[in-house]
Amino acid sequence: MDLTDIQDFACVQWRYPPSSLIPARSKVLTLSKAPVISIVDDDESVREATEFLVRSLGYAAATYSSAEEYLQSGRLYDCSCLITDLRMPGMSGADLQDALIADGNRTPVIFISASLDEQVRARVLDAGAYGFLHKPFDEQSLIECLNKALNGEPAEQ
Repeated sequence: MDLTDIQDFACVQWRYPPSSLIPARSKVLTLSKAPVISIVDDDESVREATEFLVRSLGYAAATYSSAEEYLQSGRLYDCSCLITDLRMPGMSGADLQDALIADGNRTPVIFISASLDEQVRARVLDAGAYGFLHKPFDEQSLIECLNKALNGEPAEQ
């Protein structure tokens, strides 16, 4: 077995195309690890649209239909940034942020919400959220929040 056989075997095991099908230029890209953006929203259409935008920016995306599902995923520390709805059945996005902070997890959080509750907005921003976007939100606003969060720039206040 030579190196090519090993690469092709690894590609099959990890469900990537064989190395012979990957253009030479993209081989370099497959070696770097894209930041993982986790998206938590009970609305499937919002999850899918946000995932599409995140992936179009070159990031990896993981989606969850509830805060509880995200907390039980075992991938909390793989996440580079969390985009979450504020109001969801069960645990709210604000409660999710509180749980992460209580656990010592300082993953940057961006909130999206149809709610205009200024008290909750102030609470999550004071707790370190990088943004609070009202649905429907402008793609560029989310992109700016993601850039700030991933570059470690100061959070919105």
